[in-house]
Amino acid sequence: MTSLQAPAPASATAGVYPMAPMIRFTLVSLYLALVLPLPALAPPLLQPALLLAVPLGLVLVWALTSEQVRLETDAISVGHPAWCRWLLRRGWSLRFDQIAGLTPVGTSQGGRVFYVRQSGGGAYLLPQRIDRFEEFLRRFGASTALDLAGVARLTPPWTYQLLAVLSGLMLSAELVWLLAGWIPA
Repeated sequence: MTSLQAPAPASATAGVYPMAPMIRFTLVSLYLALVLPLPALAPPLLQPALLLAVPLGLVLVWALTSEQVRLETDAISVGHPAWCRWLLRRGWSLRFDQIAGLTPVGTSQGGRVFYVRQSGGGAYLLPQRIDRFEEFLRRFGASTALDLAGVARLTPPWTYQLLAVLSGLMLSAELVWLLAGWIPA
């Protein structure tokens, strides 16, 4: 007896890996800590423009931090969700059979980034700030047969944790400053 069941769509086996929540939270918090006081500190003539620019900037930061990696059964793609793709058109996609290898490149801060080399030329930055990074590496390595033993996150988690705490302290100080009425006249 044969099965008449339809094959599962490719997206059923896809893995979607967004930016790690701690990194996204930290970057959004840092943005808010740096720009929220600006309208209150600006000359009165600039305040309306800044009151408009702060939420627009927040949407832009939210969009920039919404990049996600998608692993299908036969390809990898990096891009943004539909709601902001029209604005942030960067991204890339490669079938696994087009991948020739990885190239490590040292950063000025002493870390290493990796470029996915395309057979026939071209290279794309391998995302290293994604959620469930170890799972991603395991699946990517199994699909491409690349040796990923030396691939690690770009920065250790404590760096973003420290930056998140500092951003939280800045936001708290700004809230105290606002509630105490220390806005310059």
